[in-house]
Amino acid sequence: MRLRFCVFFCITFLFTKMVFAQALKRPVLVKLPFAFSDMGRTPMENTPFIFNSKLMLVANHRPGGGDARGEDAYLYIDDLRTGQEVSRFGKGHSFVSAFVKGTELSVFALEFSNFGKIMRSKGISRLVSTDLKNWSQKTVIWPEGDEHLFNSSVCEDEQGYLMAYESDRPVPFCFKFARSKNLSDWDKLPGLAFTGEKKEYSACPVIRYFKPYYYVIYLHAPVAGHNGWISYLSRSADLVSWEMSPFNPILEAEAGEGKNNSDVDLIEYNGKTYLYYATGDQETWSTIRTAMYDGSMQDFFQNHFPRGGTFRQVSAKE
Repeated sequence: MRLRFCVFFCITFLFTKMVFAQALKRPVLVKLPFAFSDMGRTPMENTPFIFNSKLMLVANHRPGGGDARGEDAYLYIDDLRTGQEVSRFGKGHSFVSAFVKGTELSVFALEFSNFGKIMRSKGISRLVSTDLKNWSQKTVIWPEGDEHLFNSSVCEDEQGYLMAYESDRPVPFCFKFARSKNLSDWDKLPGLAFTGEKKEYSACPVIRYFKPYYYVIYLHAPVAGHNGWISYLSRSADLVSWEMSPFNPILEAEAGEGKNNSDVDLIEYNGKTYLYYATGDQETWSTIRTAMYDGSMQDFFQNHFPRGGTFRQVSAKE
């Protein structure tokens, strides 16, 4: 009897270990062998989206790098099938993202006058259109005190809409949250700021929701043993307690990509998930590339948190 029990225990242990090891297999992201060539207009931020059954990309033109001026900046939309520009709008805006609801496209972007050492940001605007020609504009998130704002991203949940927006307070950089019922009027969630594990650089968030979790891909500063700025993934059921994926970083610059994989945004298209991300050196050059996951966006996120796994915990409570 004892021998049978020992044999059963050993088999069960080995089977469990094998299943868990298999569960920890990293989800495969394939970096597609091309880059966007017109980088004079697309330094970093962008969002792919489907509008009126067309696959499109909204991006920003921000010449001058760290010395950029708002008067020279604008937003634009390209048709990803033809490569042609279909709309130019949002003068004085940058750090763009987009959200489609029915026949309405909402573009969120920072309005600014100067960028760099003397940063002057006016707030995050919502620019709305149903035809990509006529746009209405409203400031929806204002900076507080000497705070500066940057990137933003919006998802839908049971309560309405949730925005993650980037700030340089209390940590340069971190991200905070706001809620809305109608995409037009937003209320900040007080007392919450995601600052990573050690109050560290946590920039340019992109947020998605698949019940019961919110998932955020964000940019982490360089870490020993990795190549430059890298993209991390975290999830939370309540926006307070966050779990870190054991596969972080999920994106890291490879040969030819400089030292940066940042400003991720993503879309599910024909059953596959595509991540659009910026490469470069964070100083003198950048381009946009695409990585593909062979599956749904929900599977992409869920498979970065294997069943039975234990994950490092992070609190967003200030």
